[in-house]
Amino acid sequence: MNKKPIMQRLAKPMLFSAALIWGSSFFMMKDSLDSLPVQYLLAFRFTIGTVLMSVICWSRWKKMTWDYLWRGAVVGACLYMAYNLQTYGLNLTTPSKNAFLTAVYCVMVPFLYWLVVRVRPDRYNILAAVLCVAGIGLVSLEGDLTVNAGDALTLCGAVFFAAHIVAVAKVSPGKDIYLLTTFQFAFFALYAWIGGALTETFPTDFNGDVLFSLAYLGIMATTVALLFQNVGQVNSDPASAAVILSLESVFGVLFSVIFYGDPVSPKLLLGFALIFVAVLCSETKFSFLRKKEIKN
Repeated sequence: MNKKPIMQRLAKPMLFSAALIWGSSFFMMKDSLDSLPVQYLLAFRFTIGTVLMSVICWSRWKKMTWDYLWRGAVVGACLYMAYNLQTYGLNLTTPSKNAFLTAVYCVMVPFLYWLVVRVRPDRYNILAAVLCVAGIGLVSLEGDLTVNAGDALTLCGAVFFAAHIVAVAKVSPGKDIYLLTTFQFAFFALYAWIGGALTETFPTDFNGDVLFSLAYLGIMATTVALLFQNVGQVNSDPASAAVILSLESVFGVLFSVIFYGDPVSPKLLLGFALIFVAVLCSETKFSFLRKKEIKN
């Protein structure tokens, strides 16, 4: 009887921790890319995640059926494309811009879901899209009103992150989400190993900093953060969970400014603020403001 209230009290700290871990991973990914090519970096990261998830889900393997393979392959492919575009984009832009532009996927989800299940986005989704486009313009457009290649790749990655969420919603009903996640990680790692073998040279510079970054990305940013997200969402209401998880982009900027020295300008801050409000609008529909009006 006491377990449920305890988990409910831990849900928000878990979600907050997941956002914090993911936010910190942006500048660590940036540093790792100085020593490791993209495909092998992702391959190592998700191989670590696959092994850890396999051990954590050991008692769940009896639920495994063959259809987990194609389901894992589909959602793994969406996530693989998302991380590839995000990581290649990170090579060409700053960690703070990469973090915030990636957060745009939260706004895209309702529109992609509309295409798949024919559920029309409401006025809050449309308002969020307008705010998001304005914010992207302030963050991404250079002095000559152009978007650099890193920003464009990051935005394409955000589309695939949104597609991944929709794909999971379509293929996960009736399936063990942790077991499905294990297969997703496994196929992601397989795609990355194949991509690395075909396009890159196997890395040989594994110094202490590189090994630490790989361990952090594989253990914390992939496995721990995912488990915190899943457990936190089960024991929390969806609206507040989405808001807390969207803080990932805020932490991404904070860490990259503190540790990576990203420049900050009023134009950039205004763009970040608009994107954050867009995410807030899309995920909560400002329900917390309406509750205050009703109380007054």
